[in-house]
Amino acid sequence: MKYRLNSNNDPATDNQDCVVVTIFSDDKKLVLSDAASSLDKASNGKIKNILDKGDFKAEIAESLMLYDVSGIKASRVLLMGCGKQNEFDIKIINKVSQATSKIIQKTSIKNISNYLTEGSSKDQQPTAITQTVIAFADDLYQLQDYKSKKEDAPSLQEIFIHGIDEDAQTALDQGIAISEGMKLTRDLANHPGNVCTPTYIAETANKLADSYQNVDIEVLEESDMKKLGMGSFLSVSRGSDEPGKMIILQYFGAKDEKGAKDKKQQPIALVGKGVTFDTGGISLKPGANMDEMKFDMGGAAGMLGTLKACAKMQLDINLVVVLAAAENMPSAKASKPGDIVTSMKGITIEVLNTDAEGRLVLCDALTYVGKYKPSIVIDAATLTGACIVALGHHICAVLSNNDALADDLISAGNTINDRAWRLPMGEDYKKQLKSCFADLGNIGSGGAGTITAACFLGEFTKDYKWAHLDIAGTAWTGKNATGRPVPLLSQFLINHVNQTK
Repeated sequence: MKYRLNSNNDPATDNQDCVVVTIFSDDKKLVLSDAASSLDKASNGKIKNILDKGDFKAEIAESLMLYDVSGIKASRVLLMGCGKQNEFDIKIINKVSQATSKIIQKTSIKNISNYLTEGSSKDQQPTAITQTVIAFADDLYQLQDYKSKKEDAPSLQEIFIHGIDEDAQTALDQGIAISEGMKLTRDLANHPGNVCTPTYIAETANKLADSYQNVDIEVLEESDMKKLGMGSFLSVSRGSDEPGKMIILQYFGAKDEKGAKDKKQQPIALVGKGVTFDTGGISLKPGANMDEMKFDMGGAAGMLGTLKACAKMQLDINLVVVLAAAENMPSAKASKPGDIVTSMKGITIEVLNTDAEGRLVLCDALTYVGKYKPSIVIDAATLTGACIVALGHHICAVLSNNDALADDLISAGNTINDRAWRLPMGEDYKKQLKSCFADLGNIGSGGAGTITAACFLGEFTKDYKWAHLDIAGTAWTGKNATGRPVPLLSQFLINHVNQTK
């Protein structure tokens, strides 16, 4: 799919197959956007005459397709309802854009001129452009690698998005980059566990590094991790025949005053849980919906997708991305409840439940990343079912040892429609991790599972400005990966670059 900018203020002259314009409903009165008004004028009032019939209410995502309207060059005009104009925001843009995509895919339309961003305020238009690209790309996404009979590809090939703001092209480029990062994340997560193994993630990361001159990669094998004392990580991977991998990518995007690569700038670290299949180990999960445990590497997939988006945007920033990839299986070699292991940090851990394995691979990754002296550390993981109980599938959880960092992540999520909500941490919750025989238990003794999991990770991040994203409810819906939290993290990094210039 190609996305292009269209700065034409006269949609009647657009020569694409279809022009898409917004109609609002304020106080039971239909209000035409500027583009819709231009079409109405060019057609000698045809648009208003149709609307005056009263069938179209302009409710959010309501649609009406018009054909061969005189005075308008495009053969089709698609009217999209957007509700009240004063409530028009990126969430509505996302919903209307996806509805538009579904309508267009049922036709033979090859290209459209899209004026859906026009209803946004001037300061919101760049974000609206970015969100429009993400929404269309999200709806058009397909993974058909495993189908013997492929579905027909959509006829739609090109989308021209209206934007006259001076930042419109940058916003378009950011939308394209984020959507490509999301696609990589979704592809990785949607592949089955017999394909997407820790080795497969390492191979995918290698391909990404080969695609960009300013991305370096190193892969730690289990023998390397043993030498480093990563007993916590290895306690998870040893139950599987698939070898675990610790994958480290460095993106050098920062520039010095002369425009040269600045490797000395402190990086932001992104750490992702990459459990490519989670049976629960000896603490075996129920069989129902266990197929969805292929998504338990969503944190690692999201971090790799975010790196791709940043590299595509050529963000002026340094990153270190650590993917803790392992498979959690029951076997004669697997960890048993009650086993005690020693982490790279030297903290001993009593494995009270082998299904709380994500924090066991992450804690060694969070310790290892310290060698890069990061300015900020953010981890993402499909860590706890308790997060789904608390926040459902719409909002991910943020837990942090730094108020400003938590606020910045939540703000970025609100901007890009990838929302997050902060949960508390503290000594009262940390007490639940007490073990009779080791420094920590790997589960808490009671409720607040999302919080106690973050408190566990917090024991390994005391030296950092750190935040944890629990994406258990947002990384996939039903049987399909979502590509989150790539938008949130990409927007956070964009904001960080803009704030530090």
